Amino acid sequence: MRRFAQTVRLRPERRAEYLALHRAVPPGVEAALRAANIRNYTIFLREDTLFGYFEYHGDDFAADLASVATDPDTQAWWQLTDPCQQPWPDTGAGGTWSDLEEIWHLDEEPHA
Repeated sequence: MRRFAQTVRLRPERRAEYLALHRAVPPGVEAALRAANIRNYTIFLREDTLFGYFEYHGDDFAADLASVATDPDTQAWWQLTDPCQQPWPDTGAGGTWSDLEEIWHLDEEPHA
């Protein structure tokens, strides 16, 4: 399992819209994420900064992400959500969200 954290800014004028959209995420979008071996996907908000966290449980991250990107429900979802987001200047080719580097993790059990 691999952990991922990402961040993007929320456009203040689209805040209410973005929050409303996430109160009713389409089942097809959730199904595409699950089919791509993504688990425990969570989005947090602080002021106008969104922070996303998810765990990947598959063997081919690039292929699984590609399957999400070609999913029609997800493409329609992104048409609604992307205009609400304002990328950071360092966003790479992977989309509007910028990856965060993991620097520490508390394991479930202490190491011997």
